[in-house]
Amino acid sequence: MRRIVLRGRRPILFLLAIAAHLSVVRGQSGVAPPVPPLASILQRPVPLRDGIGRANQRVTTSSAQAQAFYDQGLAYLHSYVWIEAARSFNEALRHDANLAMAYVGLSEALGELGLSAEARDASAHAQKLAGAVTEREWLRVALRANQLDAAAHPDDGSRHTAYKQRLDQVLTKYPGDVEFLLLVGQAQDPSTDGHGMGGGSSSLRFYERALARSPEYFAVHHYMTHACENINRIDRALVHAGRYAAAAPDAHHMYGHVLRRADRVEDAIAEFETADRLERAYLQAEEIPVEYDWHYRHNLNLLGMSLQYAGRMTSAEPVLRRSFELRSLDRSAQDLNRKDWPTFLLARGRADEALAAARTLATDSTPLAAAMGHLLVSRALQSLNRPDAAAEEGDLALGQMRAIGPQGGSILPEFQLTQGEFLLRRGEVERARAMLRDAAAKLRGQSGPDAWVQTLFSLEQVTRVARELGDWSLAAEFARLMQSHDRTYAGTQYALGRASEHDGNRAAARRFYAEALRGWARADRSLPEVFDTRRRLSALAATQPAHR
Repeated sequence: MRRIVLRGRRPILFLLAIAAHLSVVRGQSGVAPPVPPLASILQRPVPLRDGIGRANQRVTTSSAQAQAFYDQGLAYLHSYVWIEAARSFNEALRHDANLAMAYVGLSEALGELGLSAEARDASAHAQKLAGAVTEREWLRVALRANQLDAAAHPDDGSRHTAYKQRLDQVLTKYPGDVEFLLLVGQAQDPSTDGHGMGGGSSSLRFYERALARSPEYFAVHHYMTHACENINRIDRALVHAGRYAAAAPDAHHMYGHVLRRADRVEDAIAEFETADRLERAYLQAEEIPVEYDWHYRHNLNLLGMSLQYAGRMTSAEPVLRRSFELRSLDRSAQDLNRKDWPTFLLARGRADEALAAARTLATDSTPLAAAMGHLLVSRALQSLNRPDAAAEEGDLALGQMRAIGPQGGSILPEFQLTQGEFLLRRGEVERARAMLRDAAAKLRGQSGPDAWVQTLFSLEQVTRVARELGDWSLAAEFARLMQSHDRTYAGTQYALGRASEHDGNRAAARRFYAEALRGWARADRSLPEVFDTRRRLSALAATQPAHR
């Protein structure tokens, strides 16, 4: 018998034609026009700009223009605008070809854009020029080389240790240097080449020292926002997001991050929609294909998932589909978030459509995204009652995860969710529960804005499947996990209401259902969950005991 492993800016015209642009505008012949290489885009001249946040780090150059473009590049780096950062550093080098620090900044931007070889070349140029710079700059050049070395050998702990030790030495020598403090804070991210999005309490202490030294510096507030968000200090994150929002191009999006977590999802949606309009206008004005801008998809995903969170599925659907259809030309890890579209379809009970989308994802050129695609194919097949085919897809996903190596482990919780559902459908209840609990613990340990809401929706999906299969104990358990993760979500209240009603706790059920309807105040009128909640609430009210 076969062993089944799975058991377990020109904005107006652009805004009117964005859908066609995203699918690559085609001429009369039906042939897509050539996409300019990213390297050529990064060499395009760029002007000095206002409204992007002010950075000012004195570097070794006699050219005022080179200094100005270096500072602009640094400001863009701190807002994760990698393309404009690279263009600014290249412009600085046109004014001073010996500006070592511009090569350092260029190396960072190139690395973030997935141009690893070019990033190493830029770092090598910086090292060749390091003999004519200050000690502080020399140390920064060396740090970048150490960082690249560690990132190129993710399995060699000694290289990571060497990088961290060099950071400690530099900070000991320059304890009040704000840029070094920010760099050390970023280095607390789980990955050596992290840029501050995933930092938490370990990063916060360095950002707080930077804040004390430079309380008006926009970059400090950006990183503080991320760190506070990741440790669930939403009150503090809102303060820093507001300070950051007054200065930088990422302001609307970043503010949206935090507003979601402060039970202000409609305000968050407005911020994400503004960011979407501004980013599309910028990309059109600069003639940059959307496929090159990682942040464009990131904002789309958060916009789509926020609309989904609010129960506005009719609005969420085209946004998540747009993100799904957008292919990254640099095989960005952001491709993994293409999973949000088939996951959305599964949550809406559209298994056939989810299956087609998941099969498309399974052909993604990014191995990790492809493995995720096979897992989603498996889940869709399970929903369609095709267990043998589902098991084969699980085997394919597991094989790909193993072939990828350590990075494949990043989607282990997704595999466990798939495996746990499979086991639950087979009646292996205890094994299924153990697998699903472990997956939930891993997912809830992840940081970042995408992960937070994706985890919430994953927990919600388990409650759906458990109710479908009659495992009300598991449904109640995961409803409580949803409550612990985000008690303000209407879906959380609905799940708790269903569990309470099943247990006979009518008063609790009525209370939860009423809260769910308040949370879905802006939801689609046709949302099935809203209809069901109203029906159940009416039935409970009609059958409550008469007062004596």
